[in-house]
Amino acid sequence: MGKILVGTSGYSYPDWRGTFYPQDLPAKEMLQYYAKIFNCVELNFTYYGIPKPHVIGTMVKGTPYGFQFAVKANEATTHKQDLSVLESFRAAVEPARLTDRLAAILCQFPFGFKNTEENRAYINRLAKELADYPVAVEFRHDSWIKPPIFDFLRENRLAYCSVDEPTLPGLVPPIAKATSSLAYVRFHSRNAQKWFGGGSKERYDYLYSKEELAEWVPKVQQLGTEADRTYVFFNNCHAGSAAVNATEFRQMLSELGLLSE
Repeated sequence: MGKILVGTSGYSYPDWRGTFYPQDLPAKEMLQYYAKIFNCVELNFTYYGIPKPHVIGTMVKGTPYGFQFAVKANEATTHKQDLSVLESFRAAVEPARLTDRLAAILCQFPFGFKNTEENRAYINRLAKELADYPVAVEFRHDSWIKPPIFDFLRENRLAYCSVDEPTLPGLVPPIAKATSSLAYVRFHSRNAQKWFGGGSKERYDYLYSKEELAEWVPKVQQLGTEADRTYVFFNNCHAGSAAVNATEFRQMLSELGLLSE
């Protein structure tokens, strides 16, 4: 059984005060507080802008040894197919990589990025550019969910990002696959009504029930037998729901002796 780690997508949210953080906790102390409870986090701010190396370097220094950072690839790479930003992106994540604190680079492609020969060729180029890094690929369109694509990911040493999201036409179903030594899972929400019509905050405004979380326990357990490390991140961040559900899911895994501390 490989290591299984659970965390949230981001951590610095004002509306987590009173739900997860103490009401008066300063923003600059949030990561330190978070790291006392979880052992990994997914950084999403890198999607919007590439930080200077000292930013992630400071985060590494401010968290316990072994705490892991997954870092979301910049929008230019996944949504504009621009590889020119990778040099500065690699520099930004270097402090985490050099200290063995880089869980993965998450490349989340948009719904409009469909399974075509051109797009497969782009992923192949991206894989070569990031060959020295652990990389997870998240698809939003179900045209990618075919056995040859999982073989394609294995050949390129890319992790398939398993997702939980609404069961709507065109969206990716909640299947768990390990295509590299790294396994990756993201819980987004099951807010079908707001997924396409609402904004990003409304889309991810969802609190999973314990019954819904339990559906994923055997799936994550299976991933743990196939991968060296399995990361599970909750992206339903509105009002602290991600932290609540991550805590509940950790407890479920812990009760089965599956959780890595």
